[in-house]
Amino acid sequence: MKVYALLLSLVLSSAAFSAAVGNMKAPKGGAFRVQMDSPPTTLNALSSTDYYASVIQSKVMDSLLDKNPETRDFEPSLAKEWKIAKDGMSFEFTLRDGVKWHDGKPLTAEDVKFSFDAIMDPTNKYKTADKKSYFENIKSVEILAPNKVKFTVAKPYFDNFNQVATSLLIVPQHLYKNPTKEQEKVLNKTLVGTGPYMLQEFDRAKGIILKANPNWWGLAVPELKGKYNFGTINYRFISEVDVAIQRMENGDLDFLELGAEEFMKKTTGPKWGKDIIKVKTQNKQPRGYGFVALNLTNPILSSKKTRIALAHLFNRREMIKKFLYDLSLPATGPLYQQSEYADPSVKPLEYDPKLALKLLKEDGWAQAAGENTLSKMINGKKTPLSFTLINANKDFEKYLTIFKEDAKKGGVNIDIKYVEWNAFLKLIDERKFEAATLAWSGGDLDWDPKQIWHSSSIANGGSNFVSYKNPEVDKLIDESRVIMDKKERIKKLRQVYKMIADDVPYLFMFNGKYIFYAHGKNVGKEKDAYQYEVGTNYWWLQKP
Repeated sequence: MKVYALLLSLVLSSAAFSAAVGNMKAPKGGAFRVQMDSPPTTLNALSSTDYYASVIQSKVMDSLLDKNPETRDFEPSLAKEWKIAKDGMSFEFTLRDGVKWHDGKPLTAEDVKFSFDAIMDPTNKYKTADKKSYFENIKSVEILAPNKVKFTVAKPYFDNFNQVATSLLIVPQHLYKNPTKEQEKVLNKTLVGTGPYMLQEFDRAKGIILKANPNWWGLAVPELKGKYNFGTINYRFISEVDVAIQRMENGDLDFLELGAEEFMKKTTGPKWGKDIIKVKTQNKQPRGYGFVALNLTNPILSSKKTRIALAHLFNRREMIKKFLYDLSLPATGPLYQQSEYADPSVKPLEYDPKLALKLLKEDGWAQAAGENTLSKMINGKKTPLSFTLINANKDFEKYLTIFKEDAKKGGVNIDIKYVEWNAFLKLIDERKFEAATLAWSGGDLDWDPKQIWHSSSIANGGSNFVSYKNPEVDKLIDESRVIMDKKERIKKLRQVYKMIADDVPYLFMFNGKYIFYAHGKNVGKEKDAYQYEVGTNYWWLQKP
C-alpha cells in the first residue's frame, strides 16, 4: 500500500544501531541524586498516568525498540530484530534470548501479547483508558514462536509502528494479569521490569532508589556500553524549588531541572560556576506546556465567551517579564508553538480587562448594586462568577495570585486552593474540580491530539478530563491519523490547533525557549544536550 511507503523507509535496517552514543570509557557506579517534585501516585505500569511514574518506569521497564537521541532512528531493545510487511499491515518482532524479569522469571512472547491485550481490554479493568487511543488501530497480537510476536493492523494510522515499537511498555504477565485487590495494592508501590535499573526502595516520605540491574541484557550489547552508568539513582522528593536549590548547594543533589526564574535569579551564589554548573541549552525535543484547565461541564465555565474573557484577564506577558525574564513565549494553543504542527497564524489572547468585561456582559454577567462579583441566572438560580482553582505546585502560586487579583478587578472571584499531588490527581480523575493548573510533557515529535482532545477520550478516566467536545475537531483528528504524508497531516492538524485554541478549553500559559538545568562538578557528560533529549542516561560520575 502506497500510504505506508514513508513508514517502510524508516526501517531499512531492522537490527542495527544507527550511531553509537555516549562515552564508551565512562566509569560505572556511584549514586546519582536527583530532585523529584512529588512521589508518583502509583508505580503500576498499566494504570499510572502522571509524569513522575513515567520517569521511574523509563529506567525500570523496556519497550520492544528504542530511539537514538541524535537521529531518532529505531534501534534494538527487547526486540533484536523486526520486520514490517510490504503492505504495512503487520509488524513482526523477534525477542532477545535470555532476557529475565527482575524477579528472575524469563521474558516471553506471552508477556508482549498480554501488555497489549491489557491496554485494549474492553472492560478497562486495568485502567488504561488514557493509552487506548494510541493502540486502537492494532487488530491483534499473535505469538508466532516463544520469542516472536506479530502485530496485525486493523486500520492505517501514521504512528502505528512507532507506538507498538517504543510506547508499549512490556509488563510481566505473571504479576499483572487478573490481580486481586491486595495484589493491586502491591503493584502500586512496586515495579518489576527487564530494564537497566531495579526498584530498591519507594518511601513516599523521602524518595525512590533505583539500583543498577546486574543481569540487564544491555550489558552484553557493545553499543550500549556508554549508557546507564550510575550504580544507583536516588530520586528525592522535594516539592519546593528553593529547598531543592539549597540542597544542591549543600551537595545533596547532583542534578536539578531549573526554570527561567531559578536560572537567572536564584543560582548566583559563590558555589555556582565552581562546584555547581548551570546550563542553558536548546535542542529539537518537544517542549511541554502548562495551563489552567477549565472544567467545561461546570455551568460557569461551559460558555466559550466567558472562557475567552478569563483568558483576557490572564496577564501572561507581565508574568513572563516578572518571573521568566523574557525567556518564554505566551502560549497560543494546545501544543508548544515552536512545533511544526502549531498554526503560526494563531496569536496569544492578550491581557485586556476592558475587552474581558465587555465579553462577560455580552454573556449575561452583571454586577448587582453593592456586589463586587459579577453574577447571572443559571438554571433559574442567581450564580456568582466564582470558582475554585486547585494547584499542586506551591512555587506557581505567585502566577495565580496575579491572575486572581486581575480577575477580581474584572468582577471574577477565584479561590486558589493548594492540594497535595496525589489528592490533586484523584480530583482530576474523578472530574471533581472547577479549574486546575497542570502541564503536559512534550510527547513525541509527531503530534496526535486524540488522547487529550478527542471526545472519545473523556470517558473512563481518559486524558480529556475537561470534557472538551467539538465534532469538527473530532473529525479532523480522525482524518489526520490516516494521513501518512507528513506535510498533508500538518495542514490538517494546524486546523485542529486553531480550533482548540479558539474554543479556549485551557488558559494556555507559556512556551519555554530554552532548557535549564544544573549539575554537580562531579558529573561527566559528552554534551549539554543531544538533538532530541538532554541525555542524562549517558552521563556518569567522574569519581563514582
